[in-house]
Amino acid sequence: MPMSSRPHTDSSTEVPEAAPHADRFVEAGGLRLHYLDYGTAGRPTMLCLHGGAAHGHWFDFVAAGFAPDYHVLALDQRGHGDSAWVAPPAYSYRDYAADIDKAVETLGLREFVLVGHSMGGMVSMLYAATYPGRLKKLVIVDTSIKLSEERLAAMRDVGMRTGSSYSTREELVARYRLRPPGTLARPEVVRHVAGYSARQFPDGSWRHKFDRNVYATRENLDGMPFWDRIKVPALLVKGGRSQRISPQIFSDVTARAPQVELAEVADSDHHVTLDNPEGFVRAVKPFLAKP
Repeated sequence: MPMSSRPHTDSSTEVPEAAPHADRFVEAGGLRLHYLDYGTAGRPTMLCLHGGAAHGHWFDFVAAGFAPDYHVLALDQRGHGDSAWVAPPAYSYRDYAADIDKAVETLGLREFVLVGHSMGGMVSMLYAATYPGRLKKLVIVDTSIKLSEERLAAMRDVGMRTGSSYSTREELVARYRLRPPGTLARPEVVRHVAGYSARQFPDGSWRHKFDRNVYATRENLDGMPFWDRIKVPALLVKGGRSQRISPQIFSDVTARAPQVELAEVADSDHHVTLDNPEGFVRAVKPFLAKP
C-alpha cells in the first residue's frame, strides 16, 4: 500500500515560504549549468531536477524541509532557466543524463539522493540506470514513464511555434500559467516561479526562460525498461489528483524493481512541490529515513 500525506487543511491561512539560496554554476562537458544551493554544506547531498520548460526554483518551497538533513541543490538542466542553451539543439534524455553525470563528478558528489519531477524524473531514471556508481536513493515525482504519441505530438507542436512575447517582465509574470492546468498551487507560489521564468531578449522583449527546441525535439522514450537496471532504493511520488502513476504503472515498475515504493501527496496535481510543499516533504521523509 502506498504511503499518503495528510491533506493540508490549514493551507488557507499559511503561505509557503521560499527557501533562501545561493546561485552557482558548474561546467558539464563544456556547458555552463546553473544550480541553486540551499545548504546545508557538509550534509549528504540531495540533487533535484525540474521538469520540461521549468527550472530549479520548482524546489524553492520544499528545500527548507530537507536542508536540516541534506545539502540541497537544484539544477537548471540544459536549455532551461539560467543554464546554457545548445545549438544545434541537443536535448535528448541521454544528453540530460550525461550532463548530470558530468556535473556530479565535477561537484564530487557521492552517495547522494536524486529527486526528479516530470521530465526530470525520466532523466533521473536514465541516470540511475546508466551511471549507478554514485547514487544512493532515487525519488521520481509524478513522471510519465512513457508519454503517449498524442502528448508528444502536442509538445512538439508547441515547440515549433513562436512563443509569446511580452513588453515587460511584469506582464509576463501576470499572465503566467502552469501547464498542465489543474494546479492547486497558491497564487503567491505561481507568481514566485513566474518571476524566475522571465528573460529579456536582445530585442527588448520578455519571453519564457527556456529553449523551445526542448519541446520541438522531444523524443519518444519508454522509461519502463530502465527499472530492470535500477537497483538503488527508489520512491515514486504521485500527485493525489494526477493519473500519471497509475496502479498498473506501479505494478509494472515493481515487477522489474521490487524495491520501489509509492507515496501519494494529497491536495496536489502534477506540480506536487508547488501544489502541496508540506505534504511533499512529509511524504518523502520516511523513505529517506530508511537505511
